[in-house]
Amino acid sequence: MCSSETLKKRFITTGIMSSMFLAALFLSVTSLLAQSGTDTYKSKCVMCHAADGSGNTPAGKATKTPPFSSDEMLKMSDTDFIQYTKDGRGKMPAYSGKLTDIQIKDVVAYIRTLQKK
Repeated sequence: MCSSETLKKRFITTGIMSSMFLAALFLSVTSLLAQSGTDTYKSKCVMCHAADGSGNTPAGKATKTPPFSSDEMLKMSDTDFIQYTKDGRGKMPAYSGKLTDIQIKDVVAYIRTLQKK
């Protein structure tokens, strides 16, 4: 038979281990999403927005693509980025039906990492 003190310690240990597992799982999923966003960005966005998000490509210059680090882009919400990606904006084509909602959200998450550099 276990004492109440032993049961408390086991309960606390189990809770800590569960929290650590959930944290590791969250980090793994976040890493996978970031990778997915990176891959989609590289295949669909780099030609205009550049690898670093500067817009410094021949297509980006021709279409006057603003860098993601510009005040205009920094002020945009994730919802704005998602909507512009789905519907297109200016000379940017619409990606609704070409990318899933998850892919678009992952790309937006990746764009946010470019803005922090």
